[in-house]
Amino acid sequence: MKGRQDAVAVDRSGLRLRLLKQQAQAGDIVLLFEDESEALTHPYLAHAWAKRGADLRVEAPGQARKVAMIGALDFAQGKLIVETSRTKRSSDFIALLARLDELYGPRPDRHMKPVVHVLDNGPIHTSKASRAALDARPWLTVEWLPKYAPELNDIENTWRDLKRHFLAHQTFRDLEHLDRAIHAAVDHLNTERKSNMCANLRIAALGRSAA
Repeated sequence: MKGRQDAVAVDRSGLRLRLLKQQAQAGDIVLLFEDESEALTHPYLAHAWAKRGADLRVEAPGQARKVAMIGALDFAQGKLIVETSRTKRSSDFIALLARLDELYGPRPDRHMKPVVHVLDNGPIHTSKASRAALDARPWLTVEWLPKYAPELNDIENTWRDLKRHFLAHQTFRDLEHLDRAIHAAVDHLNTERKSNMCANLRIAALGRSAA
């Protein structure tokens, strides 16, 4: 990847993203990092404890099948929003945009913040249908990442967290079982992150009081 990057474009994008993150943390904007991943019915193997000399095994009969995950990470909230599908097509990306309409789009009872949506140049984001769907949402500003720079997309770490800590070492009976497990895992991840965020805020508040 590094050898195919435009170093100047990556540096420029990295600087701009740092500024956007500061704005999001200050509550001035909503910053969403979007990307796709997938989960398999066969186990995702991660680091695990085992007795010395033990051979840790997870049964995985049959052929592995996959469910696509199309997601957006709310940077300031640490919240992962996921739509699942059997495909990774423009229609799946547009389904995620419809979900974002519900959560962040204009409503009479909602105080709107500017929403910045970070996207790579993958074909499901740049297709004619996807471009039209983005253009139909003037409240959503797209921040395009340079090519071959997945390290700039913060959702990548969240996908790893989801798989390592919530989906690892499990075999799923079928795609429906896996689909349900993905959404349960996303709920657990979001609950855990919210609890950690609240704890950090309480610690920060105590520190200010002591000062």
